[in-house]
Amino acid sequence: MRVFARACLVAILVSGLLNVPAFAANDTPLGTIIQAEGLTHLGPAKAAIGSTVYPGDTVFTETGGTMRLRVGASQVYLLSESGASLAQGPNMVHVVVAHGTVGFSSPANDPVALDTPLGLVHPVEGHAAFGQVMLASTMEMVVTAYHGDLIVEENGNLHTIPEGKSYRISKDLEQPAQPNAPPQSSQGSGTKKAAATPIAEKVAIVGGAALVSWAIWSELCESPHRMECLN
Repeated sequence: MRVFARACLVAILVSGLLNVPAFAANDTPLGTIIQAEGLTHLGPAKAAIGSTVYPGDTVFTETGGTMRLRVGASQVYLLSESGASLAQGPNMVHVVVAHGTVGFSSPANDPVALDTPLGLVHPVEGHAAFGQVMLASTMEMVVTAYHGDLIVEENGNLHTIPEGKSYRISKDLEQPAQPNAPPQSSQGSGTKKAAATPIAEKVAIVGGAALVSWAIWSELCESPHRMECLN
């Protein structure tokens, strides 16, 4: 009886070991850390150059830390006090932005998307792009298109961020009018009520956004330690 029990135990252990490669095969790596400066983390561990990032892995930086990842032919960066994770989307890898400032540079044939609480940010199909999202909260973010236009997808709506522009995008918290409330007057039939669109778009900050964007783009292009430029 003891010999039989031991044989069963060995069989169970061998079966478990045989199943390990099958589970591992399902976890295809999505990215590699190519730069980690200051306080940076891959999950609970300190981030190290050359570390592989799998779907669902969390990467984040503390104050003063920066990180850069290679995702396919694209690159993704996190500035100070930022966090994100990687996920495989239907057409491209999604960088799920949790907080802070996250950007990407991608060629036309292998794009990535920034998945935020306010929408999916990605390049125009078939075009290279260099862009960034600064997530102030789950209710507000600033999207900047440094090179190439960006698309923000939100509940089936598409918003274009032109190259050299920054847009502030926020949730519309205004409640729809009650059925018995008197209608509000509007000037012209083309005017939309605020409650009609869940996302309100406003041009952010700068009159000189194009100059600021070009300065940052030029700096990244000239410094091989920060970002490789993609045409």
